[in-house]
Amino acid sequence: MRPDWLRPVEKGARAITVHDLTRFMPPEGSDARRGAVLILFGEGEQGPDLLLTERAHHMRSHPAQIAFPGGSIDLGETPLQAALREAEEETGLDPAGVDVFAELPELWLPPSNFAVTPVLAWWEDESPVGVVDPDEVHAVYRVPISELVGPDHRIRVEHPSGWVGPGYLVGDDNDRVLWGFTAGIIARLFDFVGWAEQVDDAPLRALPAHMLQGVPTRAEMKPNTRFPITSEGEAR
Repeated sequence: MRPDWLRPVEKGARAITVHDLTRFMPPEGSDARRGAVLILFGEGEQGPDLLLTERAHHMRSHPAQIAFPGGSIDLGETPLQAALREAEEETGLDPAGVDVFAELPELWLPPSNFAVTPVLAWWEDESPVGVVDPDEVHAVYRVPISELVGPDHRIRVEHPSGWVGPGYLVGDDNDRVLWGFTAGIIARLFDFVGWAEQVDDAPLRALPAHMLQGVPTRAEMKPNTRFPITSEGEAR
């Protein structure tokens, strides 16, 4: 059974529109590639939380990026099936214990021409999670929602291109920067459901150098089923 604290998200998911999450929509005829991410709400030792992954630091694109589990939708798959499959491949999550309750509107990432469907779920029967393939995932986190709704962990992140967007400091020592597409969805969704505190003067942080460009390994040369998350194409 879903907990009472999750009800605002359930209700909000039925009402939220693509315009509440982003100004980008897949245009007609764009032939966008389709992807899905899993926004998995759980309840751990520190209370309500979200399951997030950190990409391997040697990846060619977006090394150390903290993100929802997810990737490309394979032929014949639904967004729900793709989100659960990718989460299992990345973290070892058992899909049988996941209660999916909503899908958000598709969000378009123009530079990569990806149309991404966020899939919302409750972790009803928890299973062990961790890094399955270190060539793709550096770490798996359960980030307390309390760290994502108040001002203490909130920052603004500046990309070298000049783009500035919402971000968070996460990790045991607040030493990880959560930014981009994932931070944009969290900020907009939590604001929409009334969870987020108003933060008008969040500190500005430059995107750490190690998150800008990695050195690919031979293992990374294999086809990558995950979609790129660019600063220019995120929800904001």
